[in-house]
Amino acid sequence: MTLGTGRHAEHQGGLAAPTAHHRVPDCDPDDLPDGLVVADADGRVVCFNAQASRITGVPHARALGRPLDEALPLEDLKGRRWWPLTDPYGGLATRTGQPERNLLLPGGHEVLVAARYVRERPLGPIRRVVVTLRGTEARRRTERSHAELIATVAHELRSPLTSVKGFTKTLLDKWDRFTDEQKRLILETVDADANRVTRLITELLDISRIDSGRLEVRRQPVDLAAAVGRHIQAHTARGQSPDRFFVRVRRPLPDLWADPDKIDQVLGNLLENAVRHGEGTVTIDVAPSGPDDDEKGTAVTVSDEGPGIPEESMGRVFTRFWRGSTRGGTGLGLYIVKGIVEAHGGTITVGRSPSGGAEFRFTLPVAAPAYLTQGF
Repeated sequence: MTLGTGRHAEHQGGLAAPTAHHRVPDCDPDDLPDGLVVADADGRVVCFNAQASRITGVPHARALGRPLDEALPLEDLKGRRWWPLTDPYGGLATRTGQPERNLLLPGGHEVLVAARYVRERPLGPIRRVVVTLRGTEARRRTERSHAELIATVAHELRSPLTSVKGFTKTLLDKWDRFTDEQKRLILETVDADANRVTRLITELLDISRIDSGRLEVRRQPVDLAAAVGRHIQAHTARGQSPDRFFVRVRRPLPDLWADPDKIDQVLGNLLENAVRHGEGTVTIDVAPSGPDDDEKGTAVTVSDEGPGIPEESMGRVFTRFWRGSTRGGTGLGLYIVKGIVEAHGGTITVGRSPSGGAEFRFTLPVAAPAYLTQGF
């Protein structure tokens, strides 16, 4: 592949020649998502793409033809000038480049820089130095997200583990002083707290698999209407009035092959949110997907009559840690729900119900019965 033949190209054959058996169209360096700077054998810049100009603030025309250390003045985090320190054109001839690291541009602007030394022959003189530049914003966002995840997990684990530790120590120290009913109550509390820890660990594993695109989907026949019925029975068994729920199933429904455990996880999360944070009747509509959907399949809508989700927050509902103004928990549930639905090849949206409350709608396409490991 030849990286450009115009104003950015190196005059001696481009940056990389295509092979005789695998020719591809020329690629303009301005098409690259990272900054690209190339210096020739004399150390003068022969390529300075648009992204490099954006990152450094140096216009392309001003950079071309200048010495590399002037066009791209870099310092390490200790304030030392980078190019004299690394001396790419001198030093050991066995060097092939510099691994990516954080460096500073004038003004203290931090960038990620990596360099490759291209030689005429092994251990020969430098033919060109190829430098890539990337902003640090994306990495910092990822680091902040990981730090927030760790802090959230630590906070959520602390409460049930403290409870488990306290109750078990009390039982061990004063077993004979409790009645059988008191022991049962304590053990039920310990069991509930252990379940909280298990759910949190499951969420963390799901997030890891979603982020890596390796969420496993074990497809089996799934009766969505029956699954909805089971969840409603569970809520009524825990004290919710049966009148709180209205279920509408529009038959005939297409055959659905999906992961029953993960579909239960989706339904459980959406219904729990509607019951806990919504008001009035919770409506669950199960129907064949409509003409506006991309594929034939089944659509499920869960809506309530509560205050709904503010318009300005709807774009963040499926992101990590979104809780809304009054929501508790880890804020990971809807992020996982979206990952599960998309791993099935479906889509999920949020909006406002006709009564003004929150409305979640997900669709699952018809799929072949198979064990799949899907990325998305």
